[in-house]
Amino acid sequence: MLKSEPKESERVLPATLNAISSNFYLQLKVIARKLGNPRLLGIRARYTLRHWKGTTGNHKTKDPYHVKRVLGHRRMDSTMLYINVEQAIFQNASTEEFHVKVAQAAEEIKVLIEVGFEYVLQKEGLAYFRKRK
Repeated sequence: MLKSEPKESERVLPATLNAISSNFYLQLKVIARKLGNPRLLGIRARYTLRHWKGTTGNHKTKDPYHVKRVLGHRRMDSTMLYINVEQAIFQNASTEEFHVKVAQAAEEIKVLIEVGFEYVLQKEGLAYFRKRK
């Protein structure tokens, strides 16, 4: 649907944050009208993207202090909102969300990192890696 809209320039996003917010809202109005769903107008660009970043950041890292630092919160209470949302969204998520690989040699480790696996731990001379499915 968005591809059918007229293209005014090669830029995907405007340069300033206010322009991004204005453009986001204008596009949202067009989409809400086309879909006949006025509830979409309740989405706010800055806060929606911030909530998405906090929620997915917590889901990926499981480190609330990292999320707190990334979002610039002074108190952990503010960050708990994203942690609670993440837990509610992913409470029924499969425990098999990752491909797991084990490596012994440096060459195996190099190959796993090059294809996107992340280091998890080392135990008994084996290095464990994971990658989201």
